[in-house]
Amino acid sequence: MPKYLIQAGYTPQGTRGLLEEGASGRRAAVDRVVTGLGGTVEAMYFAFGEDDLVCVIDLPDQVSMAAVSLRVKADGALRTRATPLLTVDEIDEATRRPVDFRPPGA
Repeated sequence: MPKYLIQAGYTPQGTRGLLEEGASGRRAAVDRVVTGLGGTVEAMYFAFGEDDLVCVIDLPDQVSMAAVSLRVKADGALRTRATPLLTVDEIDEATRRPVDFRPPGA
């Protein structure tokens, strides 16, 4: 199952919601969204600095990740970045896969 690193920052609207609801309420909301699409939340941490929230989640496919991203961003409470994560085995497989590539000018 594809794994993603999610980094998010609350907007003022989102921060007000967090203050009202608390961290456990937001954790429950994230769990509901991810499990509702057949995924799991591996880790969820609150932070301060550039990012307010960092998660590692598994989702069945890229379309599920896109659906979550679109819905969350449409609300306006968070700005998010999703980074696909690859295992060591996946990168090893990629290094063995032939690629017919010619650099520009070569």
